[in-house]
Amino acid sequence: YGGMGLDFSYNIAVAEELGNIRCGGIPMAIGVQAGMATPALTRFGSHELKKQFLVPTIAGDFVACLGVSEAGAGSDVANIKTTAVRKGDEYVINGGKMWITSGTQADWMCLLANTSEGPPHRNKSLICLPMNLPGIHVARKIDKLGMRSSDTAQIFFEDVRVPCKNLIGEEGKGFTYQMLQFQEERLWGVAAVLTPLENIIQETIDYTRQREVFGQPVLHNQTVHFRLAELATELELLRSLLHRAVGLYVEGNDVTKFASMAKLKAGRLVREVSDSCLQFWGGMGFTSEVLVSRFYRDFRLLSIGGGTDETMLSIICKYMEILPRK
Repeated sequence: YGGMGLDFSYNIAVAEELGNIRCGGIPMAIGVQAGMATPALTRFGSHELKKQFLVPTIAGDFVACLGVSEAGAGSDVANIKTTAVRKGDEYVINGGKMWITSGTQADWMCLLANTSEGPPHRNKSLICLPMNLPGIHVARKIDKLGMRSSDTAQIFFEDVRVPCKNLIGEEGKGFTYQMLQFQEERLWGVAAVLTPLENIIQETIDYTRQREVFGQPVLHNQTVHFRLAELATELELLRSLLHRAVGLYVEGNDVTKFASMAKLKAGRLVREVSDSCLQFWGGMGFTSEVLVSRFYRDFRLLSIGGGTDETMLSIICKYMEILPRK
């Protein structure tokens, strides 16, 4: 279908390299295209759907978005309210989606919707939804704290009709398909911040070496250079955890626990690194002229998007079997 047929470790290599882009929004948008909106279609979609949607997306002719989150259901995917009711050979879609990356420009959406009245983990399906259909309303482009080079939309559906053949895989398996792709999404998110964190630390070293306060470079204070050494150590530990998880995943193992641990650690480390380094830049760090201030805003999202820190902790607890059994 136009791809290179490489294993997932190459996605991670690309994500790390994209970290050299001096903002978070562009790598995030590419990550949505390559690792969030398309994995379920790649694994479970029909040949016809892949020809219609996957081929132009891989070629870069289509922009894809992922329609999961709603105003009342972010990390709580099971609680989504959007419905797709089968009528003849069509689904009729009603509801809305929130915080949709690339939503204002997408050609199609990988939509998660309730297709039956059954249990919340078995009543959902994924549907390839062209974004030019009647009844689709892109309500607004959301004004965000960071990731400002990436458009994020609120979208409503009003009696949108889409052919039943646009169903990805089996009806009722959408929640399962979505959970599978979450692991790749979270590992991508971790990989995408490694290079920026490395760059922030190095640029802070360079700046504090030449910036003098009270007659000596800021870097010559033990508090400063010890803290930077500590942050660099934390970064390498995160890199090692990511590469271990990816290696196991490529071999076919369930890495939900390790992916969740890496996502949790990455979300917290980006806050720690950007906050500590911004402090060492002094007043210059509070301007929009330097990289550290941009990443301070952009990467705050990592502890929220793709599953919050609290969600990651719950998953880790489940896999460690340290929560009381219901």
